[in-house]
Amino acid sequence: MTFLRRFGIDTYMLLLIGVVVMGAVLPARGMAAAALSQITFWAVALLFFIYGAKLDTASVRAGILNLRLQSLCFLATYALFPVLGIGIAWLAGGMLGPELTLGILFLAVLPSTIQSSIAFTAMAGGNVPAAICSASISNLVAVVLTPALMALILHQSGGISTDAIGKIALQILFPFILGQLLRRWIGGFIQQHKFLTMIVDRGSILLIVYSAFSAGTVAGIWSAIPASRLILLGAIVCVFLAVVMWLMVLTGRHFQLPDPDRTTLLFCGSTKSLASGLPIATAIFAASQVGAVVLPLMLFHLIQLLVCAVIAQRKATSNASVPA
Repeated sequence: MTFLRRFGIDTYMLLLIGVVVMGAVLPARGMAAAALSQITFWAVALLFFIYGAKLDTASVRAGILNLRLQSLCFLATYALFPVLGIGIAWLAGGMLGPELTLGILFLAVLPSTIQSSIAFTAMAGGNVPAAICSASISNLVAVVLTPALMALILHQSGGISTDAIGKIALQILFPFILGQLLRRWIGGFIQQHKFLTMIVDRGSILLIVYSAFSAGTVAGIWSAIPASRLILLGAIVCVFLAVVMWLMVLTGRHFQLPDPDRTTLLFCGSTKSLASGLPIATAIFAASQVGAVVLPLMLFHLIQLLVCAVIAQRKATSNASVPA
């Protein structure tokens, strides 16, 4: 284990690799998949309840009023990503084909993740209140902004269901507010038992990763297109993610953000939400198109989880080694 730690691989990373393999080889199906979905949902809700009970109200207010960080996250999600997506579509559209190219454009206009970006921010010692505000706002405005941007890019119109708003409220906002209301009585206990938060943090990420890989395997993501095109798409998605992450790092340095804010910008500004993307795709695309259109999003989502997990774990290890 000491040898593996030199390469950033510890017990948690081995568990992460294990659930990836399980998702590909032994995916959850049928009733097991439904049960996994419910367990993941409530594990994430518990995570945000703990965040609410742990964070003082002043920190939450500061997160909302951190306008520079919030603006940078928003612009990364809804300005930088679309511009890069259009560039990729122009450069590689002929090789990818029309439906995968449409998928790249769709990926570019989606909101950031909620659960994983905030969990990674917390694990890496970032600004959690700001991450919660950024991710929640990103997904709430996506109900209108994502179809509008897609229409602008493709010169078409389309509507979207507002079911995502209810899910965000039930899974994220309501548990967080409830935690805030009960903080006076349980906040001290949670602060004294930080191991509890760590277990819920990392456990929820493992559940999210396994659920995502299981869904991809069951949906036949690996056989939907020829292997050569899948490899090309994977390479393009990796470059897309790497460029955005690099730009987030440069942006944080340019604006001289504190380290916790840089961490938040990295995870909230460079990720895209599969949970929001799938229902949006079914609302604005024909059923025959959805499978191919969401394939770039599926790959991006899976790769971002792995990359962000490695980065968050390394930052957590680095932070732990710094004397208090």
